[in-house]
Amino acid sequence: MRILYLIVLISLVVTQVRANDTVKVKIPLYRQHFHDIIDEEQRLIDRSDGKIDQMLNTSNNNEVNMRNSDALFRKVDELQISVERNEKLPANNDKIRYLRYIENALNNFRISSQAKIINASQFDEIFDVFEKMLSALTVNESLLSYVSKSSYDIAKLLSDIFVDNAEHTEMAKVVYQKFCYLHPDKILETITPYVDQPFADTLILIACKNNPVQLYSYAQSLTSPQGKLIHQNLNPLVVGVAAISQTPNALFYFPFLDNILSGKQTIDDIKKYVGDGENGYDSIGYYKLLVKTSIEYFARMEPPLRDTPIAMLGSNGLCEMLRSKSIQHFIAYINELHNQPNLSIRMNAIEPLSAEEIYYMIVMGENDIYTSSYKHSFNRMMQLMGRQPRGDSLLENVHFDYFRKFIKMAANFNKLDTFLKTMPKAKSEVLMKDFVSNLDKSNNLEDAVDVADAYSSITDTKLLRTISNYVKENEQKALLEENKRGVVIYGLLKTIFKSADSSSSIDLTSTLGIPSIYEVRPADLQDDSGRIVQQVFFYGDEDGNNIFQPFLNSFSSKEWTITQKNEWVEIKSIRGRVWIYANKPLDYDQNLDDSAQVHLANYLEENNIHPSVVVHRGHSYWLPGTISRMPYNVKIIVIGSCGGYKNLNKIIDVCPEANIISTKEIGTAEINRPILNYLNQSFLSGKYIVWKNMWSSLSNIFSHDPSKELYESWLNYIPPYRNLGAIFIKAYNKMMETE
Repeated sequence: MRILYLIVLISLVVTQVRANDTVKVKIPLYRQHFHDIIDEEQRLIDRSDGKIDQMLNTSNNNEVNMRNSDALFRKVDELQISVERNEKLPANNDKIRYLRYIENALNNFRISSQAKIINASQFDEIFDVFEKMLSALTVNESLLSYVSKSSYDIAKLLSDIFVDNAEHTEMAKVVYQKFCYLHPDKILETITPYVDQPFADTLILIACKNNPVQLYSYAQSLTSPQGKLIHQNLNPLVVGVAAISQTPNALFYFPFLDNILSGKQTIDDIKKYVGDGENGYDSIGYYKLLVKTSIEYFARMEPPLRDTPIAMLGSNGLCEMLRSKSIQHFIAYINELHNQPNLSIRMNAIEPLSAEEIYYMIVMGENDIYTSSYKHSFNRMMQLMGRQPRGDSLLENVHFDYFRKFIKMAANFNKLDTFLKTMPKAKSEVLMKDFVSNLDKSNNLEDAVDVADAYSSITDTKLLRTISNYVKENEQKALLEENKRGVVIYGLLKTIFKSADSSSSIDLTSTLGIPSIYEVRPADLQDDSGRIVQQVFFYGDEDGNNIFQPFLNSFSSKEWTITQKNEWVEIKSIRGRVWIYANKPLDYDQNLDDSAQVHLANYLEENNIHPSVVVHRGHSYWLPGTISRMPYNVKIIVIGSCGGYKNLNKIIDVCPEANIISTKEIGTAEINRPILNYLNQSFLSGKYIVWKNMWSSLSNIFSHDPSKELYESWLNYIPPYRNLGAIFIKAYNKMMETE
């Protein structure tokens, strides 16, 4: 017993000396454990840069690294010593609690920096605030001001350190408000614990301004915490959205929210077009009202107002509703009647529309409108503009809303020259100058891609030269302004446009550092077993059934074997190792074609079969389904449908290295079949696929075909090296990767 007593006594007396320059402090063994935990956290943070060397290398700035290293080691050690020496912390538990705070600070920093929640180079800044908070706590001062002055990420880290502090609840409220200002889209899903707080009404207004449609959805419930909070809010904007949420068929009214709130329109004004949802709906009148409102809204977005209407953008906003109704009420009808030879019947749906209303229908339906539907709609628009149509007047009437999209589509459908001739030369030059200006100002690449796509479709050499010169001017302007994004965008366009010149020797693959757009090696297509696997997507409508059997018949029994499965066919070469899988065009009304594609995809994945070639055989409205099921590493994609050219951007997102064959016109089996035969024979022979050679060979074949229309359709098929929009996206993405 006496021995045990002596051991305990020695453990209480024996201390460890912690040195810090001239200061030394004795640490009792019963608190040494807490210091050791802090030391371990220092070591773990030190290791986070890959090396334990008492240097925290978090940036390329040596000065920043030195400051952070000094804070991590010297300042943390000094703070530990100050806790031990602090006479205002006489009790053992008080000292332990403060050491725990230091441990929590280091631990929170390490975890947050590893998760990329905070920047690791901010350690010195964070620790400085933490020290001040610890000092304030010692003299019973409030910690709130420190949290309030910090950014959200740092404020959250700091508040989480002092979870046992009496002010933690108030600190959490401050942190939550900071979170809401950064993420207004998250307010409504997170605000329930704070609905009784004074700041809740302000946050509801922020949520409304950020996403009024989201607020509308929550406002539909009168009993939920969010719904109650919304309906008791007195701000006119929130009141307006809340009122609409209780109106039958509310989404029909939402695009006009700005005008309703300002008193320009009433719900009754709109209701005469909406009806009760089933009866009294005037689709023509409602669409016309959407166009009229869109023109008004866009005028507000121009200088000097630069005021974006609340209900202009977003889900169920005016733009989306206008797009939806353009397709639903007009494009779907005229597309469906694409085989109707009588134009008065086929185009009857757009008969009541004005030139401006057809303009909006065209640009809103870019990804859905058939080629023939576009051309007949364009002609009708021109007719409505009078005996001497002025394209510049039309664009002025719509305040140049979506004008780049309109110009691009006109170029793609070979109507740009017709449109430009309706205006004075000076006006057309200004229009094309505006077409290529400010491409770097938008938040996405859509405008720049539109310019690239349009350029590839223009045949007028003078117009091409004009556009190219404007691109060079904008590049020089960006260089002078040190506008990095502008330099990249216009520099890429300049290079791509030069390469499009038939006399150019520019190799975009090497110049831009992108995968080859001129040829495909057999090795790029083969899997680990040396197979070239191709997947063909069919759809179960009338066209799909009409072309499926001719597709099978194109495979000679001398070269291929065909195995019939319940939902697909397997076509394998007798020589070489070329395997083709095609789902059967089963009844789409029962969703059987979709099921066949799903089951085929599962079969291929389970058997480690990975297609490197994808072929889409179906109308453009089926293409999103094909794109959604394309494997990431596909190298060749053939889109044998109308509208394929317009979906290049989506395809590149899924298959960034793909060489894409597409058409700007209606796809035809008489062209698709020779393309696929050429590719399959190339696969069998093991030769490189050189796109220019392939195009030359097929051009020669189609040019001698008795059908002039067939050759004209072939001219609208685009090889990979002429897909300028696709090339631009690939090059831009590649350049951004290296930054």
